[in-house]
Amino acid sequence: MKQFEVPAFYRSPIISKLKEKRKLEDPRKKDFSPSQLFIGQITFILPRHFGFCYGVENAIEKSYRAISENPGKRIFLLSQMIHNPDVNEDLQSYGLSFLQDTQGNQLIPFESLSSEDIVIIPAFGTTLEIEEKLRKSGANIDTYNTTCPFVEKVWNRSEKLGENGHTLVIHGKHEHEETRATFSHSKKNAPSLVVRNIEETKVLADAILGKITNDQFWEHFKDKTSEGFQFPKDLNKIGVVNQTTMLASETQEITDYLRATMIEKYGEAEVREHIADTRDTLCYATNDNQSATYGLLDISADIAIVIGGYNSSNTSHLVELLERKFPTFYIKGPSEIVSVDNVSTFDIHQQELRQVTSFLPRKEKIKIIITSGASCPDALVDNVIKKLVALHHPNEPIEKLIAEINL
Repeated sequence: MKQFEVPAFYRSPIISKLKEKRKLEDPRKKDFSPSQLFIGQITFILPRHFGFCYGVENAIEKSYRAISENPGKRIFLLSQMIHNPDVNEDLQSYGLSFLQDTQGNQLIPFESLSSEDIVIIPAFGTTLEIEEKLRKSGANIDTYNTTCPFVEKVWNRSEKLGENGHTLVIHGKHEHEETRATFSHSKKNAPSLVVRNIEETKVLADAILGKITNDQFWEHFKDKTSEGFQFPKDLNKIGVVNQTTMLASETQEITDYLRATMIEKYGEAEVREHIADTRDTLCYATNDNQSATYGLLDISADIAIVIGGYNSSNTSHLVELLERKFPTFYIKGPSEIVSVDNVSTFDIHQQELRQVTSFLPRKEKIKIIITSGASCPDALVDNVIKKLVALHHPNEPIEKLIAEINL
């Protein structure tokens, strides 16, 4: 695996050492058991895999290389490079500006760009329509394009399915940058439709089986289909791909449900003519992180803390998994931890921050699960751990407790 040159302040004395130890012990990633850190009276339980993935490290390396290699030039980020506020704010501190927000709203007109400017495409990729506009501006969009190769893999899969006459069903959040990009690429080759979850998939299945009317179909999918989509004709032959950061288990559930629907309509003998036997297009890092998080559900702990940007899809799914068993707090960094009794946590269901006044358990020894999303620097995890140790051991020097960590 390629080693990336990521700025030193993204690294960490605690987590980096822990990950290196696990890597040496288990180079083939066969052991998904969690790690434990004993600091004072706190046992921190960390999954086998968490934090930066290949695509994120690639994006960060290219972005900082663009800065160092182009002094004096205007450098723009198309939108948030990854869904982590600390990373994006640091890049902005070097003078980089966003052309769009995460919803695709224009902040700086493309017409103001010139051939002297550099535009960094984010790890999520971008739509063909936006790419065309950027190329017309003359700006350099190729040298530092950070589109994740696993996202491009989905685009390639979509292209092949489209060439074989399949309609593309994309499991994703239709407003997410990556899904918008994948939808743009897939609709070039085939009719395309986005489903958010199994509930929307069941509506789609009813449409395939003729159980809903034309009006009912468009009521559900009018903003989630490609232009010229023909109902019900374009639902006779389908293939499923996904936004790479969605829950792998949900993508599989959606695929299985649609396959069962096609069997019901056409019979087992004909099912291969109506739904492609696609393998999961989830990226390996998301898959590893989710599998490792499932492993945490088999242990006991007092609370779980998930660290990452609040608009990070893969991070929100880690919260979704852990809250099934543990009181789970979703924070973007140590600043959200106010005191032993007070934390600001993001509610993934209501999509809002809320203050919680029952945070750290009031007992001598506590167990805390810590994990983070694929766009969260390990240094942030370090800082959260240090904040928690300082709160639980107010009368002991934090440096001494950290120094006593035995990996």
